[in-house]
Amino acid sequence: MQNLLKLSGAIDAVNQRIGSLIKWLILAAVLVSTANALIRKLFNTSSNAWLELQWYLFGAVFMLGAAYTFLKNEHIRIDIVTGGMRKPIRDGIDIFGHIFFLMPFCWIMIYHGWPFFMRSLELNESSMNAGGLVQWPAKFLVPAGFVLLIAQAFSELIKRIAIMKGLIEDPHAHVGHHGAAEAEAERLLQQVQAETLQRP
Repeated sequence: MQNLLKLSGAIDAVNQRIGSLIKWLILAAVLVSTANALIRKLFNTSSNAWLELQWYLFGAVFMLGAAYTFLKNEHIRIDIVTGGMRKPIRDGIDIFGHIFFLMPFCWIMIYHGWPFFMRSLELNESSMNAGGLVQWPAKFLVPAGFVLLIAQAFSELIKRIAIMKGLIEDPHAHVGHHGAAEAEAERLLQQVQAETLQRP
């Protein structure tokens, strides 16, 4: 299990680094969008290449940032069903979801996304808009993003099993609204217990 945890740590480190880098693409997208708007308003002109660059940047942030979001446990969860369940049950649901839903979906997207990208690359496919950009870099984001996501899913699976075995602490035990409430309740309980022990 220790070797798997080392692999999980390496995957986390890669997605952490990628996530830190692609944050700058958000700034780039804002700057490009602002420049496009100003040029269109001031000079009554526009460029398809710059307009397409906006959605290239957005696509890169969305696709390459999904694994980073998963690593940070900031993905959308539906807690209305699982919120009241005990933690071991929630962990079991996570494991089941990773194995039978997330990882197969990622594999399907990689399986179909790679030929989708390769056809575009072989044709050197360009935009149908005059002056637009080549299409294959954007299409490469599909398999690349899902490779990162399936790797992170494998990492999370390893960590979830290790947490259930008591080998590591849950790094996200007190993250989010429910986690913050649980942490506060635990702190208050410890405070009450400490005050009780101090009484004569």
